[in-house]
Amino acid sequence: MTDKPDLNARIIDEFRANKGEVGGGFSGAPLLLLHTVGARSGRSRVNPMMYLADRGGFLVFASKAGSDRNPDWYHNLLAHPEVRVEVGDAILAVRAVELRGTERDTAFAEQARRYPGFAGYQSKTERVIPVMALIPLGEGAESADRAERTSS
Repeated sequence: MTDKPDLNARIIDEFRANKGEVGGGFSGAPLLLLHTVGARSGRSRVNPMMYLADRGGFLVFASKAGSDRNPDWYHNLLAHPEVRVEVGDAILAVRAVELRGTERDTAFAEQARRYPGFAGYQSKTERVIPVMALIPLGEGAESADRAERTSS
């Protein structure tokens, strides 16, 4: 079995070498690299993850493959919501905001429709999988609009 940090490192390297394109389980899926700061450690972290383009920004889903616990990056975003993302070959400053209620449910349903694995993740846990909106700050919003148009 491949160690998750090693797998993530390989995905990150492939992403950067190919302007956001990767193979394997992420082949053809919209992927970004989320840069966070550890909620407790203060250390920089990078996580590859699928996203759903939304109104010039990006939605990410704290599924942790259906675990009963939220992923560390979710807690990091709550503690330090202003972060960076890499999308294609662009690096954007974003602010993370958690979606709630109908807005969250609609976004999650669309992701599950496009990628049924997300519905499977939700069925494996009793927690409601959080959805985080990553809203571009400043000049990065124009790059986010371009990224959204190319991923749709």
